Amino acid sequence: MEAQTEEQQKIPPIEKTLAELHSSIDGISTEEVQKRLEKYGQNAIQEKKVSPMMRFLHYFWGPIPWMIEVAAVLSAVVGRWSDLIIISLLLLFNAGIGFWQEFKASNALEALKSQLALKARALRDAQWQEVLAAQLVPGDIIRIRLGDIIPADVQLLEGDYLSVDQSALTGESLPVSKKAGEIAYSGTIAKQGEMVAVVTATGMNTFFGRTAGLVQKAGAISHFQKAVLRIGDYLIYIALGLVAVLITVELFRGQPFLTLLQFALILTVASIPVAMPAVLSVTMALGAMKLSRMKAIVTRLESIEEMAGVEILCSDKTGTLTQNKLAMGALQPVHGIDAKDCLRAAALASKAEDQDSIDLAILGAVKDPQLLSGWQQQKFVPFDPVSKRTEATVTDPGGKSWTMTKGAPQVILGLCSMEASPLETVQGQIAALAGKGYRTLGVARRPEQGAWEFLGIIPLSDPPREDSRATIAQAQEHGIEVKMVTGDNVAIAKEIAGQLGLGTAIVAADTVFAKDADSAHLNDRTREQIEGADGFAQVFPEHKYAIVKALQQNGHLVAMTGDGVNDAPALKQADVGIAVSGATDAARAASALVLSAPGLSVIISAIEEARRIFERMNSYAIYRIVETIRIMFFVVLAMLVFDFYPITAIMIILLAFFNDVPIMAIATDNTWLDPKPVRWDMHRVLTVSTVLGLIGVVETFGMLLIARDYFHLDIAHIQTLIFLKLAVAGHLTLFIARTRKPLLQKPYPSAALLWSAIVTKALATLFVVYPMGLVASITWLQAGTVWVYCVVWIFIEDWAKLRVYHHLELSTPRHRDFLDRLNQPLMGPTSSR
Repeated sequence: MEAQTEEQQKIPPIEKTLAELHSSIDGISTEEVQKRLEKYGQNAIQEKKVSPMMRFLHYFWGPIPWMIEVAAVLSAVVGRWSDLIIISLLLLFNAGIGFWQEFKASNALEALKSQLALKARALRDAQWQEVLAAQLVPGDIIRIRLGDIIPADVQLLEGDYLSVDQSALTGESLPVSKKAGEIAYSGTIAKQGEMVAVVTATGMNTFFGRTAGLVQKAGAISHFQKAVLRIGDYLIYIALGLVAVLITVELFRGQPFLTLLQFALILTVASIPVAMPAVLSVTMALGAMKLSRMKAIVTRLESIEEMAGVEILCSDKTGTLTQNKLAMGALQPVHGIDAKDCLRAAALASKAEDQDSIDLAILGAVKDPQLLSGWQQQKFVPFDPVSKRTEATVTDPGGKSWTMTKGAPQVILGLCSMEASPLETVQGQIAALAGKGYRTLGVARRPEQGAWEFLGIIPLSDPPREDSRATIAQAQEHGIEVKMVTGDNVAIAKEIAGQLGLGTAIVAADTVFAKDADSAHLNDRTREQIEGADGFAQVFPEHKYAIVKALQQNGHLVAMTGDGVNDAPALKQADVGIAVSGATDAARAASALVLSAPGLSVIISAIEEARRIFERMNSYAIYRIVETIRIMFFVVLAMLVFDFYPITAIMIILLAFFNDVPIMAIATDNTWLDPKPVRWDMHRVLTVSTVLGLIGVVETFGMLLIARDYFHLDIAHIQTLIFLKLAVAGHLTLFIARTRKPLLQKPYPSAALLWSAIVTKALATLFVVYPMGLVASITWLQAGTVWVYCVVWIFIEDWAKLRVYHHLELSTPRHRDFLDRLNQPLMGPTSSR
């Protein structure tokens, strides 16, 4: 307590703070803001920037660049200058491609960050206006309300109180209550209340800025990225194992060690997925940019994988399934109360500046400006999820003080003393209106020295969005179950759910969750009840968290929508937390996806795009495994069987060059949209890849025998022919791996992928016919034979791919016959005993 007192003593009085900042309760001017921005800089934490040159040089450091660099040195040692030049060019090419793709990806992410920039409400030029938080300066007067992330260090000026969660800075588990004159820190979250404050420090001068290094959060690697990295490790182990066998055998055969080592290094480099980091980042970043054009902003790229696998979407009702355009219906005043008095009380218990939809609907219903003439609002307590009401202290034209309140009918009725008969009448009105889909508010007033008086019921309607029913049907076709989550009562929820085709198995949250239940250890019956429900009504924020947790415990990937500060735990817990349009800063910070447009269709479109992104990554993984098996196994086996290099080191390097250029275009490929949620299936990927890779090995051996026994070529010309075969077959294999459907069926490859493959393979063909002395040249007839041979084999590979998929999906005739027999009854329908 003494420490707190000392801390309070250090806080200067409000008047002194305003004087030192050359500000006032009326704020500062726009002109003054510009001067202070020049003096203090932007209200942002300075990030450590890496110069473009250092970023470029980074690509020459690491295991893979080291292997290429060693290969270049060995080329110089053995005097193979042409190899040295081409290896050096490959090294520069890989660095350039990686640098450029990272540059584009980082630019894309910066563009997304700018869309998520925090906003603040500042009093400038004597008017409240929304400004970027980064543009705040010391002396700015700002308004802080429920759900805001406090954008700078501030001293609170006026308002009743502000409950602040500052656990991110201090580790305190409970919110701290702040009053006028006290300090609130940048980066903390307003949990309750509303106050006006003056900005005292910005940017690196804030408490958050000074301790920024302590609150940085490390990004987690997604399941999909981990799987692809495991594939990369697996390919490296295969390559190193085969190279070890090759070196051992060839050394016994008397091959020069340096030449053999150079070849082995280059072969290993060609087999390792060098382009994998760039392909990953580009595919994710381009996908995120496409989602942003759909008004869905991804805050964490790795969340795209979880989005592709979402099975259950717990959707907020208001603004997502409904229009969020509240309109006030006919007032229902109690007997003896004038409708104008009821409307006046409700309007006085509202505040236009907060832009609350309920407040705006009520204020919009005040058509006669004389209704509020002479009435003054002295104090206002905004709505919060705990009290479920707003309250205002006002004075009438005669100077008499009143307290007006509006909120959930059961809460307002609880404040008032009513006889049984009028109470039953009011409760009947509420039930009747709820059955018609109306949301209701109770209104009450209290004189300064008196008791609460119930005035009446205000019906508010929020009809379903026009696209909601069709979008829900679309989601169900995609294997996504939509569960409605709302704070409204069961009757309203059932009415809306029925209109949307969601099903009417709506349960009240408080009947499912016991008050003392531990959401982390729900029993089986409760979890089954949650899983079987079509939606949940009368939901409090803590219920949302428990719903998500229960569905996850049952093995589902869950998406949850939310907009309030109290939704943040559920949004964080969900596999994909979705902050809907108009969400608070705290909700957006906790979410993986932030919507900038209302409605459910945006979410479904985002999930569809995530599945397409996932398919591109899946295609790339299969292709890389196939290529490693095809090249490594063929080269090593050919050397062991025929005792000569089937391709040269320079050809392997050129092969990597011709393959790496088009593979980048996979990020733009057209993909099949999986009708069901997708998850990483390592067994399927490895099975398909192994089959296609081994077929490629057999295919390449066939080409080698044709070159030797039909064309009667010497070793140098055989190497050239094999190089062209591997180059042409490589991207034909990519066209096989990119879809689970037959090769010639839709979706066809994107123009970028198709033309990049055609151009690079055309260049490879020209290179082997007109090699300029780098390799032995072959004739156009021999080159044409390679093309025809590869095209024929691609249809064989396509047939094999389809058979493997059918086998894995148990859809071959043999599997279907067996399953049909299992489903037959043991005794026919006419059998009897």
